[in-house]
Amino acid sequence: MENAGRFTEIDLFRGIAILMMILFHTVFDLRFFRIMTINVSSGFWWYFALAIASLFLLIAGVSLTISYSRAAQQLSGFALTKKFLVRGVFIFACGLLVTLGTYLYLGTGFVVFGILHLIGVSIMLSVLFFRFRGWNLLAGVVVIVTGIFCAGVTGPLWLLPLGIHPAAFFSVDYTPLFPWFGMVLIGMGAGSLLYPSGVRRFGLPPLPQGAVQPLVFLGRHSLLVYLLHQPVILLLLAAVTGTKIL
Repeated sequence: MENAGRFTEIDLFRGIAILMMILFHTVFDLRFFRIMTINVSSGFWWYFALAIASLFLLIAGVSLTISYSRAAQQLSGFALTKKFLVRGVFIFACGLLVTLGTYLYLGTGFVVFGILHLIGVSIMLSVLFFRFRGWNLLAGVVVIVTGIFCAGVTGPLWLLPLGIHPAAFFSVDYTPLFPWFGMVLIGMGAGSLLYPSGVRRFGLPPLPQGAVQPLVFLGRHSLLVYLLHQPVILLLLAAVTGTKIL
């Protein structure tokens, strides 16, 4: 089941995160367009959203260490750093597409610094942290705790990526570096322990291919699915419910 250079379990967990995200965004849209009365800002669905973001970012961190270990066998110096800077800029640019789309469609509450922006910046920052290997577990905890203590702190809009923002700020997706970069660092720390030199150090039990393959497929095309899933959900909701949402 494994493609060259890919680990099935990572694509599988990423696919699970994608499926969870599609479910949550469907529920969110049902509430946002007042089709159903569902509380997504507290209780089960709030924790469900936190679990999705955490899983995505942990997997991103693990994947970064694997990619770095393999790239370091062929590249060094600025060429190695450039690889991750370019990748980070690309993901951040995808985040800017989300910003533009939500600004044109929603206006109020559009995405300024969401999870794609965070992942893009995290990839660029990762070049400063690869050297710490397992110590990134501790660094991640420090970032998360710092973010918790800074929660609710108000400040100018330009500090938005750090988790500090004006009191009246609202966005449908806000994922600042503090505390969320901490989850990426924890993933990087775990990845350096579980996949040293880009090689899996544990065995996997047999997996039921019929159930696993669709999730693995989603995981291998996660960015494309992320960019397209909301328009598809909106079209389906409009067709099924007759609600004017487009």
